[in-house]
Amino acid sequence: MIDRRDALRLALAAVALGLAGGGYAQPKMVLKASDVHPDGYPTVAAIVSMGKKLEAATNGRLSVQMYPSMQLGGEKEAIEQAQVGALQLARVSVGALGPVVDELNVFNLPYLFRSTAHMQKVIDGPIGQELLDKVTNNPKAGLVGLCWMDAGARSLYDTKKAIRNIDDLKGMKFRVMGNPMFVDMMNALGGNGVSMGYDQVFSALQTGVVDGAENNPPSFVFDNHYQVAKFYTLDEHLIVPEILVMSKKAWDALTPADQVLVKKFGREAQFEERELWVKYEKSAMDKAKAAGITITEIADKKPFQDAVKPVWDKYGPKYADMIKRIQAVQ
Repeated sequence: MIDRRDALRLALAAVALGLAGGGYAQPKMVLKASDVHPDGYPTVAAIVSMGKKLEAATNGRLSVQMYPSMQLGGEKEAIEQAQVGALQLARVSVGALGPVVDELNVFNLPYLFRSTAHMQKVIDGPIGQELLDKVTNNPKAGLVGLCWMDAGARSLYDTKKAIRNIDDLKGMKFRVMGNPMFVDMMNALGGNGVSMGYDQVFSALQTGVVDGAENNPPSFVFDNHYQVAKFYTLDEHLIVPEILVMSKKAWDALTPADQVLVKKFGREAQFEERELWVKYEKSAMDKAKAAGITITEIADKKPFQDAVKPVWDKYGPKYADMIKRIQAVQ
């Protein structure tokens, strides 16, 4: 006969086996997901859809609970929470993740991609997978790279005046993402780069802490920045994809079969988000025009491209091989 302590030890071992993916029923797991954007935004909608697929495939054992609209903080906070396991899924810009996983900074070089179509071919192919693996295999990051998401092209917007050429940028303060490369880029263009969390941008524009910011049309419109910044300049200086990462702690708690499901539905979310993005971007531009926003298209981008050469000289050399491979993608 076994005593109570042995019985307890056996019971705990059985539970441990169940958690480790033995023949026992897996416990339910709710994956908390964060996004700075509001409900209905393409990245948010794609992750919600991914959660529904996971729930259906696992009979409700795995599900996703989405916290949109910066409920859990900005992108920097989301990364930090995912690293410690307080958050399971974080959709963030490569701009915000670059300081954590240096290899991603190649995507943050201004005017790296010829077009959004060029960027899509790169992230959908071997280079995209290779860089997701760099996130997963980085021992300090504590994250798993699941998939890429489109974020269109980033352009300038401001509260002061229409920017028709590079000289118009002189002396203007522009918010950029918290990455030294973007501060240097804005300074090289003639403005003053101010690093700031996304959650602070609206009030900074409103109070004049910054004169402008830079982002894609949906962020500009649907996060209401267009209510204070009445000038939008299509210089398309950055085409930076976004990335869905998972906490390594949460990933390691999944069974191999569940990990396969998460990766599969993540990849599907990559393409689903893209379709949503095209419609959302058009809707944003239509709304901006209807609101009387002054939209200026920069037809000749060469002066802008020439101006950021110091940024390429400073950051480009260590990514030289990857840059060549990216530029070779047709």
